[in-house]
Amino acid sequence: MPTKAVRTPSPVHYVTAQTQLAQEFARVEQQVLNGQPPTLPDELAQHFDIIFRSSTQGYREVFLGCILARLNNPSIDIHKPYMKHGANAYNGRTLDERVVNPFLHEKRLPCSRAPFLSTFRRGVQFVAATSIGTRDRVAFASFLTLVDHVAGENDNEKLLNILRYVLYRFILLREASHIALSRLQRISLEQFDGLIGGLLATPSGGRLPVMLVEAAFIAIKDTYGLSWTIEVQGINVADSTGGAGGDITIRKEDQIILAAEVTERPVNRTRVIATFQTKIATGRIVDYLFLLIHPVGEEVRQQACQYFSQGHEINFVEIKNWIVALLATLGIKGRDVFNSVLLERLDAADIPPALKVAWNEQIAQLTGS
Repeated sequence: MPTKAVRTPSPVHYVTAQTQLAQEFARVEQQVLNGQPPTLPDELAQHFDIIFRSSTQGYREVFLGCILARLNNPSIDIHKPYMKHGANAYNGRTLDERVVNPFLHEKRLPCSRAPFLSTFRRGVQFVAATSIGTRDRVAFASFLTLVDHVAGENDNEKLLNILRYVLYRFILLREASHIALSRLQRISLEQFDGLIGGLLATPSGGRLPVMLVEAAFIAIKDTYGLSWTIEVQGINVADSTGGAGGDITIRKEDQIILAAEVTERPVNRTRVIATFQTKIATGRIVDYLFLLIHPVGEEVRQQACQYFSQGHEINFVEIKNWIVALLATLGIKGRDVFNSVLLERLDAADIPPALKVAWNEQIAQLTGS
């Protein structure tokens, strides 16, 4: 009876690598949005400068795979990206094809098509001798220095910081390129429900919720021909700077008729009191709206009721449900205005590319592409 071949398990667990890559990328995107990107000592960062300037994209892509492999299985020798290299080797091409390259394409990060079929073909190892025949020997030398460093690093937190830094450099590379927004001529009410929910679930430092709410108010104004002036406060700008009552202030003949605070964070009783004292009472605002992602508790509503008797009405509305109901009321014309304004805001030069990518991903889900 013939002996059945025993399949050797892969040194890299690809699903684990996928999960870690996605989690760390989300973390770094949020850090970038908050203005606190990861950093590295200059002696390492200078090598990233070189490989990210190189026209050979494979160096940075393959290096990302090296870090993932090292984190995934510390026994791997990341200098050996082909199983035929013997003990402690791994399949770098499979790791790239299953995990790294699809992820880079999904996040619209500039990358190559198949570095193990071009830059690192013929089963080469990541050693000095491989530089013979490479197009950019300076970049390869920096690539090898970084590989050597990662291979010799046993501190898991330091390895994670290197992973975060290389992802940050990919984000910078993406920001240097133009990202065209996917556009649909017509979006149905049902599609808007999914689109708005997806955008609100995207970490954006508060930008996306404000854009969505602003587009909704402009849709009301344009559909019904209202003589409103809609003022939008910049992200992280104090309301007192321009006399604004909130993130969005609506005026008619220089009188505030409605002010809205748009927030991703949960609203508690203390925040309602602070908002009343610093904005509502001082601005003599009679109609104030909290537009929320998270529902409020009973103690928050009770606090708002206390101000009602003083002539100030404070209400709490969940953003997605409010906008979807509004778009149903405004009809096709209103939905077209909403879509147009939202695209215009997203296409502005100062909008982080990560948010444009988030929009494109949501549109891809709607269309099944």
